[in-house]
Amino acid sequence: MRAEESHFADLVQGRAQQFQVPLYQRTYSWTEKQLAQLWKDILEQAELVDADATVSTHFLGSVVLAPSPQNEATFPRWLVVDGQQRLTTLSLALTAIRDHLAEAEPDEAERIDEEYLINKRKKDVDRFRLLPTQADRPQYAAHVNRARLEHTAGDRIAAAYSFFQRELLELVETDGTAAPKDVLRIEQAITSRLTLVTVTAERGDNVHRIFESLNNTGLKLSQADLLRNYLFMRLPTRGEQVYETHWLPLQNSLSNDELEQLMWLQLVLDGDDRVRRQDLYTAQQQLFERRAADGTQTEATIEAYIKELHRRSALFRKVIRPEEEKDPLIRGYLKRLHDWQAVVTYPALMLILDRRERGEVDSAEAAEAISYIESFLVRRTICRVPTNNLNRIFQSVPAQLPQDVGVAAGLHQLLSAENRFWPDDQELCEKIRTAPFYQYGRPNQRRLVLQRMEESYDHPEPVDFAAAQLTIEHVMPQSPGDEWMRMLEEDATQGEAAEDLHARLQHTLGNLTLTGVNSELSNHPFERKQGLLEGSHLEMNRRIAATDRWGAKEILARADDLADRAIRMWPAPLRGVGRAERSRDWRLAHQVLAALPYGTWTSYGDLAAFIGSGAQAVGSHLANSDGVVNAYRVLNADGKIADGFRWKGQDGGDVRARLGADGIHFTTTGAADPAQRLTVDDLALLLESADDQGTEITSASNPAGHADETRAARFLRQLTADDAPATVSSVRELLAHWESLGGWIGYGAGEVTTSAFLMLGQAGTPGQGIWPLTLYPGSGRGGTAEIVFAHMANREPFTDRALRAELLERMNGMEGVSIPEGKLELRPSLRLSVLDDDLNRESLFKTLAWFRDCWARRG
Repeated sequence: MRAEESHFADLVQGRAQQFQVPLYQRTYSWTEKQLAQLWKDILEQAELVDADATVSTHFLGSVVLAPSPQNEATFPRWLVVDGQQRLTTLSLALTAIRDHLAEAEPDEAERIDEEYLINKRKKDVDRFRLLPTQADRPQYAAHVNRARLEHTAGDRIAAAYSFFQRELLELVETDGTAAPKDVLRIEQAITSRLTLVTVTAERGDNVHRIFESLNNTGLKLSQADLLRNYLFMRLPTRGEQVYETHWLPLQNSLSNDELEQLMWLQLVLDGDDRVRRQDLYTAQQQLFERRAADGTQTEATIEAYIKELHRRSALFRKVIRPEEEKDPLIRGYLKRLHDWQAVVTYPALMLILDRRERGEVDSAEAAEAISYIESFLVRRTICRVPTNNLNRIFQSVPAQLPQDVGVAAGLHQLLSAENRFWPDDQELCEKIRTAPFYQYGRPNQRRLVLQRMEESYDHPEPVDFAAAQLTIEHVMPQSPGDEWMRMLEEDATQGEAAEDLHARLQHTLGNLTLTGVNSELSNHPFERKQGLLEGSHLEMNRRIAATDRWGAKEILARADDLADRAIRMWPAPLRGVGRAERSRDWRLAHQVLAALPYGTWTSYGDLAAFIGSGAQAVGSHLANSDGVVNAYRVLNADGKIADGFRWKGQDGGDVRARLGADGIHFTTTGAADPAQRLTVDDLALLLESADDQGTEITSASNPAGHADETRAARFLRQLTADDAPATVSSVRELLAHWESLGGWIGYGAGEVTTSAFLMLGQAGTPGQGIWPLTLYPGSGRGGTAEIVFAHMANREPFTDRALRAELLERMNGMEGVSIPEGKLELRPSLRLSVLDDDLNRESLFKTLAWFRDCWARRG
């Protein structure tokens, strides 16, 4: 190999030649962000065209070339192993310049055409000096040939040409006429002031290895890109036909990420139950290399692999786009799993659809098999089974499915094994009565469970859930008034306080419903809610409205009814497959107690509500269990140490002294400071992971394929519908001020509630940045700003607790904000309406500037 410094003109000018982008290369992918940066560099160089030649040029990058198998002595052809994005972009820029000059300077336009874009005396595809990969070729050829093809959204070739065309039109004199001299300077900058390092391989060099070594860093190319390269490098005679017939339709029907996922699924379906998606390329390459070593690897076997990938792509599209499935029953199951975001189930779903297409099962058995998958996920969610082993469970399905029974029976048997933790009917009924369903899983999953509950009533006029903007409503509100508390006092038994009874029942399924009038229901007494629920189109709401009151007995009775429906809808696991008893509740209690931040305590009732148990059972367990971390920080609801508390195992000394050493303050009555108490909602936040939130942060622009409304517009619409005009105006001012500080605004993916994140760091990479606040529209109760201490604690420089404490102190400087120090590990909220006060708003702006400065000084 040899390397030399050159310019675009050195590379492409001169005799007729062609630079071919191989089949295995990904399509042109530069976005406007990259184009804008290049254009800025070009304009800077254009200003230096008439300057001293010693002035530095701009280094653009490298181009790696290798002789094409179609090479001829009189017409050199080169494979563009690396650098096709740069060469294509520069060629499109010159095409736009040629067209811009065509009317005023036709000779110059013709010169640009013949020097850089075409081989004048060649025909067909040989006419083009640069020949893009097949998928890009029609659009590129149309622009070079001065024709125009209608282009669709996402067509990068057409978009790049339009970008340069647009920028050139802005280069006008004061009288509005074009300035050819300036345009020609830009041409010179592109062709002679952008430096390239051209690396040329010799004939016989292993081009695949060169390509692989350049791009197998995980930064430039995806696993799918690398595997495509590998495949087509091994199809020297069949590549063109296989590409046109099988690969191009496959590539056009799936995004690159979806294609990579399909390639991984193909490995899993063929029995590899251990391969990770990030190791896809290496695993498939090793498989091919083993076949090559034993002499079974040929062009025919590579072609067969691509054909099989193409066939399975139709099945995969049904999984990710359920509307393509014709059978209504299967389509319904696939739609629910898609809405559940059950990506982990794809190996099992693909296996079922594959068996059906091969004629091994009919649609009825396929639907039955998918029903077990839905039941497995839903029952585990209701019973709060951790999700951390789901990937392993479903990836193992193709390799472990019993072969002596049908697909449905085999899947039922496999998922019923003792280490799969598929809850039975008894556990399901118990958890529906007692578990705080509202605090587990993702919002979309909770909504889907309630949606299925509503569908179980078989209403003659079913609700169009896709069109309805329904949210989850607590019938007994989360912040109950005096009337609610008096009702709960009537239902309290065995010395349980009304407050504890409320904490235990508020988030259970029996107290939850769906409604489109959440803001109207709010915290009103039950009598007022009855009228609104009675007029609902949802059968479950009309049944709630038909009761005389809504207390503990009614909530539990409805829970039992929902449990009966759940048992009928979601099949149970098989008995006798070695199902083991579990004690997850106590492990969950131990986990959350161990996570209690310094300076906080909780009550028996709060802990009981969090795990779906009773306060007395919690007290008994803590009193009789040795080694439970922070057990002494569980107090009575009034903040007093329980009379029956005793140390289990080694004596820990005076309880109050231990609490004081842990930062707990006491009032004059001897009770622990109520401001330091963590409620059931606070406990849920302690163990909540980023995945549980289901939040995808993007910039304000809308990704292709989404609705016309951007996430930014959706956030402001939701905020405007919920908050007073003064608050909306204050939030707009806050967002603008944050951007003036150098931050950017990210937006969550929620349709019903779209959050806004005040981000620092590189736009579009939230995982590498930091944000002090997340803003939420209130869904009828007024918007809130969440101070994300829990996330800051993992990001420099706010891993320093003292810095977070200073931020807390600054936030508490606003009138109406008083957040206890115990919330430094959580995500406490304040009402957005506090920003209506001018002094509060000014105080927050100063705090955000301080936050930005702390982050900028990190390291």
